[in-house]
Amino acid sequence: MNVPYTVDITPRTAGWAYTSLRILTLPPGRGHAFDARDSEWIVLPLSGSCTVETDGQTFELRGRDSVFTAVTDFAYVPRDAHATLTAPAGGRFALAGARCERVLPARYGPARGVPVELRGRGTCSRQVNNFAAAGVFACDRLIAVEVLTPGGNWSSYPPHKHDEHHPGEESELEEIYYFEIAGGEAGFGYQRVTPSHPAGTDVLAEVRTGDAVLIPDGWHGPSIAAPGHDMYYLNVMAGPGAEREWLIRDHPDHAWIRGTWPGQPVDPRLPLYTSDGEEGR
Repeated sequence: MNVPYTVDITPRTAGWAYTSLRILTLPPGRGHAFDARDSEWIVLPLSGSCTVETDGQTFELRGRDSVFTAVTDFAYVPRDAHATLTAPAGGRFALAGARCERVLPARYGPARGVPVELRGRGTCSRQVNNFAAAGVFACDRLIAVEVLTPGGNWSSYPPHKHDEHHPGEESELEEIYYFEIAGGEAGFGYQRVTPSHPAGTDVLAEVRTGDAVLIPDGWHGPSIAAPGHDMYYLNVMAGPGAEREWLIRDHPDHAWIRGTWPGQPVDPRLPLYTSDGEEGR
């Protein structure tokens, strides 16, 4: 029997063209089936393990206890396929999607194959799990990574947008940030978004576990983790460009911040963990 999504963002509900994100919480012994339709999807365990059956193949995802404990394996579901998830012990799972044209093969993504990168320096230090970054895992349009920010640090900083090669043209990536905050119900953080259009209004949103922020265009960042509360966000994006590219461009008022990093150390709390299952602290 299918279970409702706790987050259900589609091109139709977001008012854009490509990017989707669904969060699924499965009680023990329950399953969920979905049709990929015109989109490619990645099934990513947030907590717990599951079995994914799609396109005549079966993938056993070992998963993890939580997003703050380990890199996870994942499964790719092609456009036009049907998929079924089962989780005997229950769990929470992200379905990251993008409308696409090509039909690629269903595949398993092992946790040990996920590059773990440390970005920034000092209080801008963060960890990026590049499980479906461009150049790492083949998709048609979908780009997805996980970002972990120690409490008190800023991520997605300097503020940036994704139109490096074609500023002002229809090349920006539609982007979703899905958040989880350590510390239970008390955990919180903040996300800032500045629209591209002069008539737009800056947004500074308080975010807690289960919240999602949509970024159709414009400058975004920082993502601010409150002291004492590590922040996780799943970053899902796709766009109209012919090439699957990150296209990052820093805000001109704040780009100088990168020049201050070479003289600073990476936050010693990072990495929180590595792709081989070792804790970083």
